[in-house]
Amino acid sequence: MHTRYILLSVLLLLSFTAMSQQQEYSDTLHKPLISLPKSFLLDNIDLIANMRFAERNEFVDGNYTGSRFVNEQFRLEIRGKVTDKLYFRFRDRYTRDPETQSIDNISRSTDLAFLRFDPTDKWKIYAGKLCADWGGYEFDANPIEIYEYSDMIEFADNFLSGAGVGFLPNKHHEFTIQLLNSRTKTFHELYDTIPGITEAKFPFAAVFNWRGSFLDGKLNTIWSYSLFKEATHQYMNYFAFGNQLKLPKFILEYDFKLSLENLDRKMLVSGFVHNGVAEQGVRYLSHWLRADGQISKLVHLTFTGFVDYAFWDGNPDPNADKKLRTAWGYVPGVEVYPLKNVNLRVYANMVGRVYDYTEYAKTHYGMVNGNNYRFSIGIMTPLTIL
Repeated sequence: MHTRYILLSVLLLLSFTAMSQQQEYSDTLHKPLISLPKSFLLDNIDLIANMRFAERNEFVDGNYTGSRFVNEQFRLEIRGKVTDKLYFRFRDRYTRDPETQSIDNISRSTDLAFLRFDPTDKWKIYAGKLCADWGGYEFDANPIEIYEYSDMIEFADNFLSGAGVGFLPNKHHEFTIQLLNSRTKTFHELYDTIPGITEAKFPFAAVFNWRGSFLDGKLNTIWSYSLFKEATHQYMNYFAFGNQLKLPKFILEYDFKLSLENLDRKMLVSGFVHNGVAEQGVRYLSHWLRADGQISKLVHLTFTGFVDYAFWDGNPDPNADKKLRTAWGYVPGVEVYPLKNVNLRVYANMVGRVYDYTEYAKTHYGMVNGNNYRFSIGIMTPLTIL
């Protein structure tokens, strides 16, 4: 009898608890904070999972070093409009360390976090953490589409906080101006202390960009010039000229990039010299080429090739060879699109790098030629969830 009362009490308690949870859930459903229809909200928002996943087989100097599965890219993006004139965009990279940066006070893993206001059809105004409009098709592409970046892009700060204005005189041309922080970290964090160099009170990057389209979209351009101020009397001039030939079943893109750095921002040349201090009078030059040929509705053959040159024009040695390194990159591959209405690619490719140092760099800095490559099979998609 006593056991029966205990069991009845437990059942009543569970029933009351279940009813309480159900009532709480019901109240939540019928009293939302935002009372607009859900379909209205979803019509104005895109949720995109930019992902690339692969099985890699890796080699260094011709020696097999191992195989592994790698989440090469995962960037979650939310974008949409608040009104017909106000837009937002947010993208975070889950495959990068989310370390809050000391200059702009936002995670380094965050690519984009900005608002855009369009006062008219011809003008755009935007502010927040932006994609610096460097120019060139390598950087303009969705990052998941670039299997290996050239040194010019890989060692740059490409997402910076600031503001910009865009002007579209007609549907064939767009001009933008951006004023950004030149970096995400402080001068001391990047360069430590450099004798005779004083940190700028406002380290900035001014970016000027032109996007053009000719011959009914068959010939396109993304050209830019950027001026950086890192320290007092220490500037960097960056030029990028991107050109694209776009035919129905064939796309060819070529970028020329040149960076003239009073203070070594990419720290590649400084790394060769091994003294731990950013060198002055550094020059980087890059050629980048990508071809995409559609041989059927499902199959594309692709090839990307690039070469990066590193020079130390400010070397105090009067007999020095200004050129220190040539770095080659090559990516032949095949991409298969198995689904008609979804941008899903199954790919197989080879990604290779070759590093060739001058005799001067070998003799004076102990640099050694080398190469690495990998064979990959994977999937890639900018999956639109909403």
